[in-house]
Amino acid sequence: MERLASTLRRIGSLDGEAMQAARARQNQLTKPRGALGVLEEISIKIAGITGDPRPAPGRKAVIVMAADHGVVIEGVSLYPSEVTAQMVLNFLAGGAAINVLSRHAGAAVRVVDVGVAVPVEGEGLVSRRIRPGTANMAAGPAMSREEAVAALEVGIEVAEEEIARDVALLAAGDMGIGNTTAASAISACITGLDALEVTGKGTGIDERGLERKVSVIRQALEVNRPDPSDALDVLCKVGGLEIAGMAGVMLAAAAARRPVLVDGFISAAGALAAAALHPHAPDFMLASHLSVERGHAVILDRLGLCPIIQANMRLGEGTGAAMAFFMVDASLKILAEMATFDEAGVSGPEEASPH
Repeated sequence: MERLASTLRRIGSLDGEAMQAARARQNQLTKPRGALGVLEEISIKIAGITGDPRPAPGRKAVIVMAADHGVVIEGVSLYPSEVTAQMVLNFLAGGAAINVLSRHAGAAVRVVDVGVAVPVEGEGLVSRRIRPGTANMAAGPAMSREEAVAALEVGIEVAEEEIARDVALLAAGDMGIGNTTAASAISACITGLDALEVTGKGTGIDERGLERKVSVIRQALEVNRPDPSDALDVLCKVGGLEIAGMAGVMLAAAAARRPVLVDGFISAAGALAAAALHPHAPDFMLASHLSVERGHAVILDRLGLCPIIQANMRLGEGTGAAMAFFMVDASLKILAEMATFDEAGVSGPEEASPH
């Protein structure tokens, strides 16, 4: 618990002076003000996060948290739980979408076993298994409060290891069959919305499957009655080990003043939990994309985050974040390398006539 408490104490606010300086430079670049849209806003926010008015691109890492969910027994997913372990091995072999996109972006991938149901071994695996998956949240708490804290602290620890390697930009990804059910339960609880408003088809279930999934989530919330004002209570009763782990990654990034990319719906549920643990945590987040999962837009709106990309993605793993790496690097290069009107000898905008 001390690692979590210490991390929360170190989270500050955005650097207003650095943001003002970055915005002033953006307004002097050879373009109409605001013409590059999100590319301008990303660079200004990262200036505030890092305290550097002209931040440069740096090393990137995707931390993929993997864990299983006992609620799969309720028939909420098209895929069996053993796929989690099989996909972890695929990650380690470099054959998954997140590996391909991260290689393309020049980013490292760290795969963390925080609660896969069956033991997994492989070169490069970060083994921090807290328990072999959560319990069935439709019948009782998914895990203990102590286990939720431990999962958060795994995320903090792994993120801090990457930050110690001078990683400048982090991303939080996930793997866990059944985790859209947990993410929907977290979202419904914290936002106060009905499960139907934040629940999608996940791995591709049909309408009847969606009805069952919503029913299971409502049952889990009724059985456990998590306190929406207590993020740890929500995580331990209806959460997931990998979701708590991703929340830990985001909190560690905020404490170290590193920007962190939120991936899709599952990652956003982790972001929602992180925000419930510290109100300034979202200041250090960037939303990589807008998932087709129903609850994703709800969470981003709640966190005040605007997605960088809209590409109808719903895979998870950190894939949307890996794609957004390119936009982040582009935004920083625009701020640093584009000429101002004075530097280029180009006439700037004329002041409006008082008449």
